Amino acid sequence: MARAEPPAAAFERRVLRSAAEHHYLRVRLELPDGGARPSVAQFKQLVVSALRELHGEVGAALPVDVLTYEEKTLSAILRVVSSGLVKLWSALTLLGFYQNRRCAFRVLQTSPFLLALSGNSRELVLD
Repeated sequence: MARAEPPAAAFERRVLRSAAEHHYLRVRLELPDGGARPSVAQFKQLVVSALRELHGEVGAALPVDVLTYEEKTLSAILRVVSSGLVKLWSALTLLGFYQNRRCAFRVLQTSPFLLALSGNSRELVLD
């Protein structure tokens, strides 16, 4: 009598990306010739226009929040849905002008956790 073969084991591959709903970016706007510094509303509009320039109206509809903005240093913490991180990062990187003046965004830090942006281990001073 022949034995029945056990069923073959089913193989299922699961790839999990970050389960975080949002990503956070610490960015700085560099204006080499100085001049007028954008307010928080102008800064947000600059981010949206960068998205529109590279990704069209679909990119401009990407929900981006300016959580903090320091007008003195032109740095901000942005929150974006995780699926839009690459779109936002690329749009900011490729932006070259603000009010017909050269400018550049620098992405200083990025993390799926806001707490990770609270400090910089490279600037840590131990007593």
